[in-house]
Amino acid sequence: MNVTSATPEAVGQALQQLREWLHESGVRSRRFVRNPVGEYRRWVEEAGLDYPVSMVVLVDVALYTFGTIAFAQRVAAGYLPSFFALAALLVVYLTGPPCVVFNLPPRPVLLASLTMAAVALFLVQPVPLDVAPIILIVMTGEVAAITRTSVSAVIGLAMFAEIMFFGYVGHVDGLTWFAFGILFGWFTGQLLNYQRRYLYQERDYQEVRALQAADEERRRIAREVHDVIAHSLSITLLHVTAARHALQTDQDVDEAVDALADAERLGRQAMADIRRTVGLLGERSATLAPEPGLNDIDDLVSDFLRAGVEVDYHIEGDRSAVTAGVGLAMYRICQESLANVAKHAPGERARLRIQLRPKYIDITVTNTLAIGVHQRPGNGMGISGMRQRVAPLAGRFTAGPDDDGWRVHARIPLTGVPCSVNAIEDHLQAILESMRHKTPQEGM
Repeated sequence: MNVTSATPEAVGQALQQLREWLHESGVRSRRFVRNPVGEYRRWVEEAGLDYPVSMVVLVDVALYTFGTIAFAQRVAAGYLPSFFALAALLVVYLTGPPCVVFNLPPRPVLLASLTMAAVALFLVQPVPLDVAPIILIVMTGEVAAITRTSVSAVIGLAMFAEIMFFGYVGHVDGLTWFAFGILFGWFTGQLLNYQRRYLYQERDYQEVRALQAADEERRRIAREVHDVIAHSLSITLLHVTAARHALQTDQDVDEAVDALADAERLGRQAMADIRRTVGLLGERSATLAPEPGLNDIDDLVSDFLRAGVEVDYHIEGDRSAVTAGVGLAMYRICQESLANVAKHAPGERARLRIQLRPKYIDITVTNTLAIGVHQRPGNGMGISGMRQRVAPLAGRFTAGPDDDGWRVHARIPLTGVPCSVNAIEDHLQAILESMRHKTPQEGM
């Protein structure tokens, strides 16, 4: 291996990743300033906390509030210059919105370490009726709510030991109440964590019940189709045979016409029964053409351009790493997103960006909305269909209002894409639900 040539390449890649991270952080910072609640919601969804956004915001507000009060207490007590208090306040602030802005996952050990360091800096300068230990209570509950019991117990003991130490040296008043407060915070976080685990367990039960319902649905469809084929189509074939026999032997055209009329009536009835059973709205002709993929997105955009939709389209990166399955999902996401623009925002401009990274693919489709148009959350079949295409590829999908328009974003990993059983089960259940909700058409 040539070290002299490999080192600059590695440094170049590191600098490129740093520039991308800084650019994304700048974009997220501007979004946070414009819509902090929306950015909090996006961060909570991507972190997989499964807690309401309001609860996460409330915890951060509590930390900021008590940290600010503790800082003000030390300024009022005459600790000037209050270097320790100022450093503690800045450390407390690092546990909140900066994690959202820089897209940092909530690491329990890191959050606990920052909080303990901040409280230690506060308690170096004791004040009467100090609220700094309350920060430990809040963080104990937060850590217990997002991590395993063993980890949260160790962190809770460490925070308890910190309180006891500063109480021993005489820097904390009301030591007993703060010690019980840490215990109460840990129990509260554990209750929330158990509730989250029960939610996961209930989701597993729902998946099992969905599979059982799918099996039962398949058995029901099999029974219905068997009845239709075994009875209606059999009788239809008998009428056709009778008509043929009448024409061949008796030359009785009227009898043959009557038999064919009955066969036609029964055939139409059988077709309606089959459609009603399996939930089909019409037949789709078979084709030998390959499924569309990444290379067909250019033609897709051209079709929309010719139809009058203004699309700002750009793709960057190496296309060779995209598999057929991922390419099909990308094509369908772009197709549905642009179709939604043409349908729900006629005359508005769409912006399609595809970034082919070494480890993942980012697809972003945004469009403006006319003044006065109300932004509503996307819960239609199109949004659900795109989400179902991304889920089996272990990707993430979001769609909703963004500033003065609409934004669809999908991130699909390129390496180590697991086709999880849960995703397949969810996909199967969604198909069955869509089959139940379709309205059968009568006739051909």
